[in-house]
Amino acid sequence: MDSTFATEVAKRSTSQIPIVMALVLDPVGSGLVNSLGHPGGNVTGLSMMATELYPKRLQPLKEVKADITRIAVLWNPDHSFHVRAVEQLKAVAPSLSIELSSVPVRTVEEFGAAFTAIARAKDQALYVVEDPTFFANRVTILDLASTLRLPTIHETRRWPEAGALIAYGPDLHDLFRRAATYVDRIVKGAEPSDLPVEQPTKFEFVINMKTARALGLTIPLTVKAQADEVIE
Repeated sequence: MDSTFATEVAKRSTSQIPIVMALVLDPVGSGLVNSLGHPGGNVTGLSMMATELYPKRLQPLKEVKADITRIAVLWNPDHSFHVRAVEQLKAVAPSLSIELSSVPVRTVEEFGAAFTAIARAKDQALYVVEDPTFFANRVTILDLASTLRLPTIHETRRWPEAGALIAYGPDLHDLFRRAATYVDRIVKGAEPSDLPVEQPTKFEFVINMKTARALGLTIPLTVKAQADEVIE
């Protein structure tokens, strides 16, 4: 779940009306603000800290399936922050003895060819970079991944709730709650340009055990102990 595109549209529509964001992956990389400390315009709010968290999601996959050596990354080349995500993932993958397979996808019509390429590459897991198109079609993506018996990891809990294996990312409810405080301060006279963009302070690690069993995976007790929620 990501509101980057909607926030970009709103910013293009006005430079005067304050805009408070809650679910934006990379506010600086997307050009919505000049910097986290000094937004410099009419947009402020919360960052999902996506680029910093992308590499950290490889570790849980490795802990769940130690023999993983190849992971496919589903990403959208139309988004600049996806490019950064892939770069960061490629930078950290060798330290985990993982080789990444880049799978760029722009539209739903490209899903079939993408998963054919994943099967041909003999990838052992799937990392989905958060994207509105991917999220809206998460059931289709998970069905295709299931056909290839691929464990998947994502950013938000809505994915394991739909059948994905793992999600690790910011607590979205907490981001919405904190966004409301920005609205309150702006209504009371604060300027968006003077309100630093804040990062998440609460995170969620969710595991779907039903999916794990379907994939024949045994989740180590050490991993389960770290989970905020285990879906049975």
